[in-house]
Amino acid sequence: MTELETVETVVENRSAARTDLSWPVSMWLPEANRFYNGRTVNVAKGGVYISLPMSAPVRPGHIVEINFPRTTSLAQKKGQFARIKSGKVLRVQRDNITTDATIGIAVQFA
Repeated sequence: MTELETVETVVENRSAARTDLSWPVSMWLPEANRFYNGRTVNVAKGGVYISLPMSAPVRPGHIVEINFPRTTSLAQKKGQFARIKSGKVLRVQRDNITTDATIGIAVQFA
């Protein structure tokens, strides 16, 4: 009897390229009724991957608002001190909990 080998295929669903970017953000999580401070890991036109404290009780499916603060010079040009984007949490990764007490979340912009 031969053993069957399982092959897993990962399909890339992104339509826009990601750019590595570490930028401070705050994320409003309505279920917790509070903001969580974190940093972007990478961004794309359609979404963002963020590192947050492991205490953030975020789950796939949650709708969140992300506050991207602007530098003073950019705020003067744009007329606002932050860009706020809404999105849906697609994935929560807990790989880094033991190394740096953070979780990673993938958010698709609305």
